[in-house]
Amino acid sequence: MTESASRLAIEAVWRIESAKLIAGLTRMVRDVGLAEDLAQDALVIALEKWPVTGIPDKPGAWLMTAAKRRALDLLRRDKLRDRKYEEVGRSAELYTEDELNGEASGEIGDDLLRLIFMTCHPILSREGRVALTLRLLGGLTTDEIARAFIVPEPTIAQRIVRAKRTLREARAAFEETPAGPELKERLEAVLEVIYLMFNEGYAATSGENWTRPLLCQEALRLGRILAEVAPLEPEAHGLAALMEFQASRLKTRVGPAGEPILLADQNRSLWDRLLIRRGLAALERARSLGRPLGPYALQAAIAACHAEAPSSEETNWMRIAALYEALSRVMPSPIVELNRAVAIGMAFGPAFALELVEQLESEPALQDYHLLPSVKGDFLYKLGRIEEAGAAFEAAAAMARNEQERDLLLRRAAACRSAE
Repeated sequence: MTESASRLAIEAVWRIESAKLIAGLTRMVRDVGLAEDLAQDALVIALEKWPVTGIPDKPGAWLMTAAKRRALDLLRRDKLRDRKYEEVGRSAELYTEDELNGEASGEIGDDLLRLIFMTCHPILSREGRVALTLRLLGGLTTDEIARAFIVPEPTIAQRIVRAKRTLREARAAFEETPAGPELKERLEAVLEVIYLMFNEGYAATSGENWTRPLLCQEALRLGRILAEVAPLEPEAHGLAALMEFQASRLKTRVGPAGEPILLADQNRSLWDRLLIRRGLAALERARSLGRPLGPYALQAAIAACHAEAPSSEETNWMRIAALYEALSRVMPSPIVELNRAVAIGMAFGPAFALELVEQLESEPALQDYHLLPSVKGDFLYKLGRIEEAGAAFEAAAAMARNEQERDLLLRRAAACRSAE
């Protein structure tokens, strides 16, 4: 294997294993910042050794072993308190990959979910909770997180550093299993983190791949566990339903060369019917609790409209537009308004929808949001304003960070030029 191929393979392993590694190390050393440093040390060792020895059969277990040895060396060298040394030393047997991959049962027994609840501790600001958890568990870069929240990258970096310092100083316990009021207090941040993890997997902010299926899979798994932990919370079931519906389409979102396939062009016969049935069941559980639908359940209801429609043309776009109207009341957002404009365009035609999109062009939060000119270009094209549509697609491509999405937008712009 060439050095470049080896590095790419190691990076792929890291994306898969890093969150589990950090979670397991946090349980050992009780310090999330130190756990992240130890995980990075293990990665450096892998980058030095694996190009020579080859990638081991169980890379996750190898990384955990390397990190654990590094932790023991660090504790010896720094002469930390005997109690803490013994705490790590008692678990001297090395971890296996099976243990790292163990599923949660009963209460919060999953290291990853425990880490989410730890990093969503109420002593942290809401912004700090989300940024730290996305960095550690979602594997998102500070740049990706900044784009998700439409804020400067240095702001996100400061939030992460501050959050880790706060948890360390407060000695936040990893074993906490929130219940009752404490669970409710943290639930909103935990839901948001899992939601953003899934979104990054569903439509990657940057990079060569348009989707990151493993990240979606991990978010969905955590969402299912959370719905069992909080069975009386409609939004937990709503988020699980939303992810089930979206995950059902993952295999049809990309073509043979990794190119994006838009919703209208997807082969719906290939959508995963089992996941759709699971989504419908979770949405029904959310509704059965007798409370108004929140943001996640409303988005799940929108996704259900797509999942149940035989084709794009037969989709109940009027219902989707109404659901987006309801969503805009409980979660006001320029992005929600943009999605509502798309639904209105599908239900009532592009002319009125284009007016709505043009009104959103003055929104500061959408100035660098590539989907705004992309949606505008689509409406302009449908109205026969081909030259303007091409310019809009070119503007969207210039803003897009994901290579596959950028290429798609450039192809649409080229199609407009050839049609003039």
